[in-house]
This record gives sequence, C-alpha cells and structure tokens, in this order.
Amino acid sequence: MEKRNLGRQGLSTSAIGLGCMGMSWAYGTPDDDESIATIHRALELGCDFLDTAEAYGPWTNEKLLGRALKGRRDEVVIATKFGWEYGPEGQRLGPNSKPAHIREVVDQQLERLGTDHIDLLYQHRVDPEVPIEDTAGAVGELVAAGKVRYFGMSEASAGTIRRAHAAFPVSALQTEYSLWERGLEEEILPTLRELGIGLVPYSPLGRGFLTGDVRRAEEYGDDDYRRNDPRFQGANYDVNVKAAETVRAVAGRKGVTPAQLALAWLLAQGDDVVPIPGTKRRTRLEENLGAADVTLTEAELAELELPVSGERYPEAMLRLIEQG
Repeated sequence: MEKRNLGRQGLSTSAIGLGCMGMSWAYGTPDDDESIATIHRALELGCDFLDTAEAYGPWTNEKLLGRALKGRRDEVVIATKFGWEYGPEGQRLGPNSKPAHIREVVDQQLERLGTDHIDLLYQHRVDPEVPIEDTAGAVGELVAAGKVRYFGMSEASAGTIRRAHAAFPVSALQTEYSLWERGLEEEILPTLRELGIGLVPYSPLGRGFLTGDVRRAEEYGDDDYRRNDPRFQGANYDVNVKAAETVRAVAGRKGVTPAQLALAWLLAQGDDVVPIPGTKRRTRLEENLGAADVTLTEAELAELELPVSGERYPEAMLRLIEQG
C-alpha cells in the first residue's frame, strides 16, 4: 500500500489506517478473536497504522491491541491518546492534561500495549484548565525520553494548534472529516497545511451512515453510540438518508462500494490525509483498503457535495470540543 507522510518530523504510515475503537467499545458487543484476526489481516495487506486510546473501554482497547501485536511490534505504527481523568471503576471524570498526569498515563499505556514506545501520542481533547504549551512541553519531554516518537492533537481549534506547534512540533491532527462532515475546511485545514501538519480523519464513513448500512437511532442498542447521535435522529435522519443514497448511486455507477467511494474522496483531498476507518471484521477491512485503488474524476468529486442535517455530536460533547 502507498505510504503517506504525516507532518514534517519523519512519521510515515500506510495511506489508510485502521481505527480499533469499535473492537472494544461504542459499537455493540466485542468479538476479540475476530478483532485480533482483523488486525493481523491489516498487517498482511500493508495497513500498518493502528489507532487506539485509553478512553476506548476505557483501557480495554489498548490491552487488545497489545495482545494482537505480541511479537509483531516492529511492523506497526501505534497511535494512542491521553487526556482524561478516570475513577477507580473506569468512570470518566473530565479532561486532564496536566504534565504529571500525562507522564503517569503514558507509562500505563506502554504496559497495556506491551511496548517501550508509542509512535504517535495524541491529546484526545484539549483541557481548558491546562495551557496547551504545558501539554506540548510534557509530550516533548516524553519524546526526548524515547517513550513517544511524535506528537498529535485531536479536535483542537486552529489557534490552539498554532500555540501547541510553536511549543513542540505537531505531526498530525485527528479530527472528524468525511463527505458528511466538512467543517474543518474553512480554517483548520489551511492552518494544518501552512504548518505542515498531517490530517487523520476519524469516522470517515459517517459512523457507517455513508455505507447505507444504517438505522434510526432508536433501533440501536444501549451499548451503541449511534443511539444518541443527532444525525441518526428524526428529521435529520431523513435528510441524511438522501445524502447516503447519492453516495450509493455514484458508487454503483463506478463499480465500487459506498465505503470505498467515501474513502477515495478523502484520499483525493491531499497526500497529507490518512483516514482511519474503524471495523472489527476482516471482510469490512478488506473492502475499506480497496479504496486505495479507486480514483475519482472531477465530475464525480463535484457530484459528492452532500446536504447533511444535524450536529455531529450531542450538545455536551460539542461544548467540550468548542473549548479547544
């Protein structure tokens, strides 16, 4: 698979990565055996960029990845995230990016992942109580110590990205970007390109909506994030179904799947873009990676200007993101 560079500090990954969150959390019942088989299949196909976080579980997804990569650490680029405070039972208490906490969390992550270094360490959400310069400096110290190789951010504003990058170079921003979420194009994407920071889009398939394999929010179980997603609810759902129908129509004429079309659109946005579609099944993984061979014409790109209805997160999460 084609390689792409994220940032100017030397980080290189496969053009499409694998989001591992749903293997343990947020999207129904886990299946560890199939998830590990999916990770191994990703490596066989040249997909070497694996994304996890302490928050996924919490902690269980990093442990799963550690088991899957035992004896194969040198084959992969591991990305994980810090930024939350948890109680003894795993209850999320709020953001925490204090330097002492970051150092403590990274040591725990290294143990869970079964490695001596993290390739790409993201701040999961900006902590409004901690100057971003302090957070960036703490990650820089971990890089100097050899525990981390590259610094990333997630869901940060353009101004915060600039301040962080001035304190310690940022290699990648992970944020939501897809055919149905393009809010970063006006300010954040130009900032990334000015500073030479790569973009790692999560939810590149609109949490499955763009593939057409979708139901109304109330039809999902309590253990599925989409039950509370505004874009899966009420009148929003009706509008967004029409957008998904456009994706299916273009994909059908081209002879590819909707997922491949949506990922090919992202790859066409620039060679500094590395999407991380999530799956816990080998069949979906193989389908997603097939997008690397799809080329879109200018006419097809123009047709994929989609009307989308609803906020991308519930109100409480949006408020936290806006603080970044």
